[in-house]
Amino acid sequence: MANQEIELNPVDFITIGTIGPKGQRVFHLQGGQGKHIVSLTIEKEQAWALSEAIREMLEDLDQRKPPPEGDPIEASLDDVDMDLREPIEPLFRVAQMGLGYDEDLDRIVLVAQELVPRDEEENEAPDPSVVRMWCDRQQMRNLSAHTMQVVQAGRADPRQNGRLVYYWT
Repeated sequence: MANQEIELNPVDFITIGTIGPKGQRVFHLQGGQGKHIVSLTIEKEQAWALSEAIREMLEDLDQRKPPPEGDPIEASLDDVDMDLREPIEPLFRVAQMGLGYDEDLDRIVLVAQELVPRDEEENEAPDPSVVRMWCDRQQMRNLSAHTMQVVQAGRADPRQNGRLVYYWT
């Protein structure tokens, strides 16, 4: 894929979901603005780390700059559609993600960068594509809570996750 920079400012929705059975799930980060939907493939560990980073960031923001009166400071997933939207056609696999905050707009930006393989002959990687998704605090609260539910919906027994786990008694 050619290097792209996509800016969704602001997003209408943002979510993380999976496709496939337990043990073979593929995680997707998805955001949309109007009719434009961006889907990215991420790892389960990235989803978990993002959820934790959002939670920590929101705790810090709420202490430094409390949200306006009446704005909830808890996730509210009851009335929010957190399902992936069709079509789910990932633009790329994510190498790394970061969070930023615009104080003037009171918006959080999620920046996702493409995983780009190195060309061994040229010894350099092409510039990765980047997607920026701008969200309000409530969208991020909901994303964090929902993502943790998605991550925990996998196999109950960690010994079945395809990794070698040692147990001592």
